[in-house]
Amino acid sequence: MGEISVDRQRLDRLLADSGSTYAAPYQRAFAELAEAHRGHPVAEILPLLRQAADDALLGFTDVDLREHAEAISTGEPYVLSVTVA
Repeated sequence: MGEISVDRQRLDRLLADSGSTYAAPYQRAFAELAEAHRGHPVAEILPLLRQAADDALLGFTDVDLREHAEAISTGEPYVLSVTVA
C-alpha cells in the first residue's frame, strides 16, 4: 500500500472523476496502463507511470512508482492512501 499527501487544491491531478478540467489525472492514466500493460515487465511500465505522474505534477517517489508498476504487471489490486491537506 502506498501513501501520498495532496493539497486539496490539486486533488484533481490525482482523481479521474473530480469534475475538473485538468487534463492529466493520475488515476485515469493508471487505469489505462493497468488495462493495456497487465503482464508486461515492470521495466516497461515504470517510465510510462513516471510520465503520468510528472504530467499530473504529483510527487511519487521511485519506490512508489515501482510498487504501482508491479501491481499493474501482476494484475494485483493496489491501495493508495491519500491524505488531503
